[in-house]
Formats: sequence, C-alpha cells, structure tokens
Amino acid sequence: MAVAVTGRRSRHRTTEGQAAASVAVAAPRVPLRNRILRDKVLLLMMLPGVLYFGIFQYAAQLGNVIAFKDYVPFIGIKDSAWNGLQNFSTLFGDSGFWHAVLNSLELAVVQLIFFFPVPLALAMFLHSLTRGWVRKLVISFVYLPHFISWVIVVALFVQVLGPNGMLNGVLSSDSHHAAITVFTDPGMFKPMMVLELIWKDCGWGTIIFLAALYQVDESQYEAVSLDGAGWARRHWHVTLPSIRPVIVLLLILRIGDILSVGFDQVMQQRDTFGPQAAEVIDTYIYFHGVQNGQFSIAAVAGLFKGLIALILVLGANKIAHKLGEQGVYQ
Repeated sequence: MAVAVTGRRSRHRTTEGQAAASVAVAAPRVPLRNRILRDKVLLLMMLPGVLYFGIFQYAAQLGNVIAFKDYVPFIGIKDSAWNGLQNFSTLFGDSGFWHAVLNSLELAVVQLIFFFPVPLALAMFLHSLTRGWVRKLVISFVYLPHFISWVIVVALFVQVLGPNGMLNGVLSSDSHHAAITVFTDPGMFKPMMVLELIWKDCGWGTIIFLAALYQVDESQYEAVSLDGAGWARRHWHVTLPSIRPVIVLLLILRIGDILSVGFDQVMQQRDTFGPQAAEVIDTYIYFHGVQNGQFSIAAVAGLFKGLIALILVLGANKIAHKLGEQGVYQ
C-alpha cells in the first residue's frame, strides 16, 4: 500500500513538474524595447567598456591589412601598394625574429612554471590562518605592488641588486666578497624577470584564489579531518578539487597571453642585459615597426603572435573539456 501511495505521489510530482515546464515555455517573451528600458542603467554602465573594446580592440584589427601591403605612412593605407605574402616571406626569413620567438617561449614557460603556483600557494597559506587581521595585513602588503608601474619596480630592483645597489654596497665593505653582477649577466635575465613578476603581481592572483577558497564548504574539511587527514591531504583532496575550475580558467587565460611576456618590463632592462638575451616578440615589433619604420613587417609579426595565442587558447580549452572542466567556453 505504501509503495502504491509513493508511486502516486511520484507521478503527481512529475505531472506538476511537466506543467510548470510547459508554463515556463509558454511564458510570453519580453520585447527588446522593454528589456532595454528595464536594464538601461546596467547598459549605460557597460557602454564605456563596449566602446573601448569595439574601437581600440576590434575595429583596430582592420589595420592589419598593411601586413599584405608595402605600407608607407605618408601615402596612407588605401594608396599603399599590395605585395601579397612578400612581408611574410621577409619576416620568416629573418633569423632575428625566430630568436625573439624562442626567447619569448622560453621566458613564458619559465614564468608559467615558477610564477603561476606562487599565488595559489600563498592563498592556501593565508586561508589557513586563524587570525583575520594577520591575513588582511599580509594581503595588503602583497597586493600593493600590483599598482606600481614597471618603471618603478625595475628601478627598485636595480637599487637593491644593481652594480651600485644596496647589496653591493654592503658587500664592498668586506674584501672577501665579490660584487654581484645580476643586471649585467645575460644569463640572469629570465630569473630576474620571474622574480620581479612574482613581487609585483603575486598579490593579484592571490586575491582571485582567496575568493575561490572562501566558497569551499568547511564541512568537507571537518569530514576529512575525522578520517585522520593532515594539512597536506586536506588541501590535496578538498581544496584543490574544489577550486580546480578557477585554476583551469586562469591557466587557460595565462596560456593565451603566453607570448606577451611583459613589454614594459623587458624594455626597462633590454639594454642592460643586452638584446641577445632580452629580445622578445613585442620588442622586435617595436624596434622594427616604430624605430625602423617597417610597419608592414611589424604587422605580420603581430598577426603571427595572435595566431599562436589563438591556437594555444583553443588547445588548452579543449584539454580542459577532456578533464571535465568548462574552460573559457563550452
């Protein structure tokens, strides 16, 4: 008898659910004009951002047509002669360009390996602190450098580690210690780039990961603690799986921007470490496009960089789907 009653209740709930679904489907669609009037405040708030991206990001892409022209600024894009794929052949035949590509890839991989885990580790450490004021104090200190320009950041590192910096000033008082030549050794270019990036932008990533950690259900930590799990196992079995979608999303975005290794940061140190060690795609585009006036070659290099970034984003997003994550898009 109880089974029959349960069956009738189940069928009743199913009927109600189907009725509600049919009502939802049959609900009248709100006209576009009414939706615009309803959300006009939000739309006005979005307008500056939409105009910025529309004009300076998407409309500006039309200028890439100079990659297929012998562009001369004095006569303009319209009157410049077409030369087909000649600019591509010139660029890909330049050994200096491939040296810049290799440098960019090496630097990007080093930054990805040594920089990306640091904000996550710091966020997990801060999240485990019981004293809220200590957490806020540390977050403030690590977050503030994000708002400092690269000119100031590089200058601070030079003042500390440069040939006439504070550290060499201390070591010079002791004749048994040789001077540190960090900013004159080309082999130290990539380690210094990573160290400066960690100091400046570690706090930004930490804030994002902390926001994700606050969404983790605390009861899960209590459950694994009752099973005897220690600090490491709690984070391995609860924390990381819970925030994995955020980690994957940020990793995909980082991979998509992998060839933009920091133009401002590199330009401040290119002459110090030497072009052979510090030449990347962005500096190659700048010196060939702006200083040497080879705008068409620079446009081809920019297109090549954008194509590689697109392939990396699509590939990383596909891998995220294979791992069961949403990624950037479905």
